[in-house]
Amino acid sequence: MEIETVEIGRPKEDIDEEDGHQREGTVWSATAHCITAVIGSGILALSWSVAQLGWILGPPVLLVFAAITYYTSTLLADCYRSPHPVTGSRNRTYMAVVRSYLGPKDVFMCAIAQYANLWGAMISYTLTASISMMSVTRSNCYHERGQTAKCTTNGNLFMVMFGAAQIVLSQLPNMEKITWLSVMAATMSFAYSIISLCLCLFKWFSNHGDVQGTPFGIMASHAVGLSPALKTWNAFQALGNIAFAYTFAEVMIEIQDTLRSPPSENVIMKKANLYGIGTTTIFYLSIGCVGYAAFGNNTPGNILTGFYEPFWLVDLAHICIVIHLVGAYQVFAQPIFATIERNIVSKWPEATFINNVYTVRLPLTKGGCLSFNLSKLLIRSIFIVLTTLVSMLLPFFNAIMGLLGASSFWALTVYIPVTMCIVQRNIGRGSLRWIMLQSLSGFCFLASFLAAVGSVAGIIDSLKGAKPFHIEY
Repeated sequence: MEIETVEIGRPKEDIDEEDGHQREGTVWSATAHCITAVIGSGILALSWSVAQLGWILGPPVLLVFAAITYYTSTLLADCYRSPHPVTGSRNRTYMAVVRSYLGPKDVFMCAIAQYANLWGAMISYTLTASISMMSVTRSNCYHERGQTAKCTTNGNLFMVMFGAAQIVLSQLPNMEKITWLSVMAATMSFAYSIISLCLCLFKWFSNHGDVQGTPFGIMASHAVGLSPALKTWNAFQALGNIAFAYTFAEVMIEIQDTLRSPPSENVIMKKANLYGIGTTTIFYLSIGCVGYAAFGNNTPGNILTGFYEPFWLVDLAHICIVIHLVGAYQVFAQPIFATIERNIVSKWPEATFINNVYTVRLPLTKGGCLSFNLSKLLIRSIFIVLTTLVSMLLPFFNAIMGLLGASSFWALTVYIPVTMCIVQRNIGRGSLRWIMLQSLSGFCFLASFLAAVGSVAGIIDSLKGAKPFHIEY
């Protein structure tokens, strides 16, 4: 075993002269990261969300949130450098961007919202991956024993398996080194989205092409055995689900920091945002609307749980979800790891435990070796174990989707980019543009508040029958 105090994977010719940081990203790698971050488990709840709002409100709400997300992402892309979007100094993280433009109060709010959302997404992905793995087991059981058979299974083992895989992948050093993982994850997201869409289309056609559902969905339906209050909470929760499905601002700056220039990073990132959000919106509208057309007001919370045959295709979709979430988990985890490790290095810059890289030569290979850092191995592993344990306590799929969206959409996706844009461009208070931007922020705050109320109500209702460390499906 050899001990080296070097930084892995940083050839001199690839290091940026401005800050010594390696950047190899292109518009296509950034697009892959965006799609991986945006298309996640939230897509599986969109049909249910459209069902709560109906045909009149559901599809327009999807488009409105897509437009808002894209617009504010362009504002955020211009803030990567400060004070000028092209010639200013780089800000490598979302927190650094906020710190360069806004005051301590906004920095503190951003830190709470960003890292809570990143960690919440990791919990959600752990939960969703275990549900998909349980669904494969259940689908095979129903295929062999019939749909009347008792085919329940416990998800704790699957969560542990998913967490173990993440511990291995977490040893990849940084965001630049997981591009291949994002490309694979983005491919898987396309695969299960297309399979879900095809299954919904088949279900719709089996109903002789009759469009199910009602103009204002479950919230205005008298045929569904739900109380008016619960219908209202579910409609609010649907707003949170849709917001969560588009949220990726908390990792956008970290993605932009991987880009090689010229052209300038904000120009490349805006293109990547357009390609990524445009692509996901097409899938979201297709699955959300076709799923509601197929199931109507009986749309399940996770659209794939409404299918058991053909079992092999359903299994393939769930496997694609798991593979996608393996990659998406790392896209959200790497910014957290980077922040923790930067803080530790700044406090103990000379500690050998933190800086030394251990290289182990692999047997039966020609010069093959494995390099790792003990501090990263320990810190990242402990964090993932903690995340996995918390996931076992929160088996509330739709409610968690809604709360995550509500807690981060306004703060991270709208309020902070809008406020930084006003500061950067020196937009005068009371001017027409200032009024328009503040109106946008106010509208999104109201939507986020209502979504949070609905999601909290859903979690409280789910807690009544929940058991710690016991998730069955």
